Amino acid sequence: MSLPEIVSRAEWRAAREELLVKEKAVTRARDALGAERRRLPMVRIDREYVFEGGDGTATLLDLFEGRQQLVVYHFMFAPEWDAGCRSCSAFLDQIGHLAHLKARGTTFAAVSRAPYTKILPFKARMGWTLPWYSSSSGDFNEDFEVTLEHEGELVERPGLSCFLRDGDQVFHTYATYDRGLDGLGSTTSLLDLTALGRQEEWEEPKGRASALGAPAGSERIRYHDEYDD
Repeated sequence: MSLPEIVSRAEWRAAREELLVKEKAVTRARDALGAERRRLPMVRIDREYVFEGGDGTATLLDLFEGRQQLVVYHFMFAPEWDAGCRSCSAFLDQIGHLAHLKARGTTFAAVSRAPYTKILPFKARMGWTLPWYSSSSGDFNEDFEVTLEHEGELVERPGLSCFLRDGDQVFHTYATYDRGLDGLGSTTSLLDLTALGRQEEWEEPKGRASALGAPAGSERIRYHDEYDD
């Protein structure tokens, strides 16, 4: 195994400070990219999608659970499979407590093509409590490019889609797939993909931090059992 070079504490500190300059540059570049992402236009969803979940059938609007934003994780679970994708399962394992997303008006849910009768026991096996819906009755997966036709067969790929609600109107604001999912899972990493972002005053474009009519940024953070939902 190739291990790092052994140096003195002073040499390590000098090397660390040199790397820190580059890390801060990446942070600034990431912030600028996030602002550009939030400036993306959005697409109105005029098609009626129907899902099956724990409370029966639901529309895409229902998946918001009354909140302003929705983040959908496209979990690879084809109808003919007996269990969900291992990599997708590892992704859901790292999702934090959903109360912090909900406090920022954002709902997180997983969607798969497998029938709900297969999703439910696998969800129980994994010990997950997050919302998970079946899209087996429609073309949701195909329309959002996570179920693709390849050499005459349907193949799955992981992805994540963000939606914004204005009244009863739903808009698609962002999507990413495959390696675009690397590094995601924390509350802030998911919020960074949405149209409203982290809703903090320093973010660009201005005017979205108070979109939910609540204190912005860290002033809104609570212990997860202290939020009023």
